Amino acid sequence: MEDIMFSLNSVWLILGALLVILMQGGFILLEAGSTRMKNAGHIAGKTVFTFGLASIVFWAVGYGFIFGGNSNFFIGLSDFFYSGDQAEGMAYSTAAFFMFQLAFAGISLTIAFGGFAERAKLSAYLVFAVLFSVAVYPVVAHWIWGGGWLAEHGKQDFAGSTVVHLTGAMAAFAATILLKPRIGKFNKNGTSNNIFGHNQVYTALGVIILWVGWFGFNGGSTFVVDDGFFGFVALNTNLAAGAGAVAALIISWMVLGKSDIPTILNGALAGLVAITASCAFVETWAAVLIGFVAGILVFYSVKFFDRLKVDDPIYALSVHGAAGVWGTLSTGLFATPELATVGKPGLFYGGGFSQLGVQAMGVSVSALYAFVVSFVLLYGMKKVMKGLRVSEEEEIIGLDVSEHGNYGYPEAFIANEEKNRIAN
Repeated sequence: MEDIMFSLNSVWLILGALLVILMQGGFILLEAGSTRMKNAGHIAGKTVFTFGLASIVFWAVGYGFIFGGNSNFFIGLSDFFYSGDQAEGMAYSTAAFFMFQLAFAGISLTIAFGGFAERAKLSAYLVFAVLFSVAVYPVVAHWIWGGGWLAEHGKQDFAGSTVVHLTGAMAAFAATILLKPRIGKFNKNGTSNNIFGHNQVYTALGVIILWVGWFGFNGGSTFVVDDGFFGFVALNTNLAAGAGAVAALIISWMVLGKSDIPTILNGALAGLVAITASCAFVETWAAVLIGFVAGILVFYSVKFFDRLKVDDPIYALSVHGAAGVWGTLSTGLFATPELATVGKPGLFYGGGFSQLGVQAMGVSVSALYAFVVSFVLLYGMKKVMKGLRVSEEEEIIGLDVSEHGNYGYPEAFIANEEKNRIAN
């Protein structure tokens, strides 16, 4: 019987890993649809090669930094260049667990790259993919998931509202500051312009792929299948996403007078991000409330960053940052005594402010570390590489041509070039 459960648990982890890796496809469609078509091919290509690069770095050092032995305050110091060996006493394949964790590291990096959109050099993606995978993500993941000091305090983050989403968002925040806004985003009088994405259908399809992938993200984080608890986690995940979409629709309709499609899509994602920390620790009604609040929060967060003149083309700071903070804090409010297998019950279940304080400390320290280290790394890259951003001319013609010498939509652009040539 133990052999059967070992196999089933291992299959479950690999299935979860595949669903999370599939989310890279969702991010390609989400980012491409939310930006202009002259950059679509670049977005697709850089997403694939940076995930490949992050996979190699995670195998070489990332896994060891997070879960290795002989650890210090920051990181673990063993299990580098993981060979596929099976650890003793595990209820599942260690190699399957490695693949699952690798997929998470890749998602955090992709979130970070949201702050680079439409103006960063290809070389900046390449170098930062390595640095982020070595010095940023593994440290936060070790603190919370690898037995580090936040884990010792009972920090609750079931599937990564802080580890994956907030960490990626803080790196994206550092990038948006150093790269500065896209051409035409802000006017001299301080007002902003809406630079529309070129395909809302792509964006919506990306959200649906991410939504489905999230069942691997959160459900897979149960690691085992023998008690069927993954079904409850999946239920909470879906309810929060739905509540986020509904809340975003309502608030945009009330404030703008029209239901805004990008806001609805962001609301669903914000609900998913928020419930990621708490999906295993809260009751279903709380999952609905957490997702609903996230849907409203993301609407005002986008406006907040716009007023700060931070150009966040795919709303990484609001969806993954603001909702990540809210989701992590929410376990300190709603975690029940029966479900809180990590840490203590939340404020509304008799736990007082103890767990809420741990959650607040974890969010603050993790966000600060991810932002400061990312900013320093990117600032150093900016000096050494003589800038992170393409030239003004290259940004205007688009990154497909300037960075790759080809169009993501060759028929559309080449046809226009031909018309202009004939007209002249």
